[in-house]
Amino acid sequence: MPVPVRAVALAGLLSAALAGCQSVPLKEAGTLTSYSNLGPSKGMMAKKRLYVDGQRLAGVKTVRIAPTMFSFSAASKIKSGADRDLVSNALDRALCVALSDRYQMVSADQPADLTVRSVVADIVPTDKALAGVSTAVTVGTGFVLPVSVPRLPVGLGGLAVEAEAVDAGGLQSAAMLWARGANSILDKPRVSQVGDAYSFATKFANEFSRVLISGKEPKALDISLPTRQRMQSWLGGKPKYAACDAFGRAPGLLGAIAAKYGAPPQWTDNKPSSVADQARKSAVVR
Repeated sequence: MPVPVRAVALAGLLSAALAGCQSVPLKEAGTLTSYSNLGPSKGMMAKKRLYVDGQRLAGVKTVRIAPTMFSFSAASKIKSGADRDLVSNALDRALCVALSDRYQMVSADQPADLTVRSVVADIVPTDKALAGVSTAVTVGTGFVLPVSVPRLPVGLGGLAVEAEAVDAGGLQSAAMLWARGANSILDKPRVSQVGDAYSFATKFANEFSRVLISGKEPKALDISLPTRQRMQSWLGGKPKYAACDAFGRAPGLLGAIAAKYGAPPQWTDNKPSSVADQARKSAVVR
């Protein structure tokens, strides 16, 4: 039986995408309560190992987010504390907004049924110079060609995160190791050392939040429409819960436009209003 043309085209596109991809392995930072319950590694574009106890999560009403930290090895690759803050803050903000769909979010210093804590286990810096060249080529050819030119398959960044959700007694209800490297076809370059990691922080947060909300391993493809509160927050509006304001407001449409033209994320990212919160985000796991 002949293979459908669409299937061949899809396989070709996937092969090309994987060929121009930064490989980032799953990495343990040693901060999880336990690694023994994690399942086997899965995924192609993003790799993950997952554990979730749906019964433990069933009775959860309130959730707090401990500010994301960096492992010592990951922090050593990004010297700028401001750049590290961009990544950790984007992760926490996305988690807070997504989890607001189901749970009441409270500030980190308040008691809660569940505490979510994340650590950047590894990071591959984006080459700013090559990202700039890729952006210039892509934007330039966009004026003369009907399709955009893929990003240069060199100097790509990546991110690896480990996270867990523990109950009030410190027992692990869910955990995930997650890693993804930039792809020359699918991921837009940004002229920043953390350009790719900044984008992937949000992708990780959205995936882990799906686990916590559903209480099970979610399907690979999420076709659900974003809720009204998520759309409002994405556009830079007031979040559903005041606790999420500790992580600032999303850059919204301005950020999307800036990303399209390769601008550094710090140009449009709205930092937390609290200096204390920002200072805590620079913490490194020793």
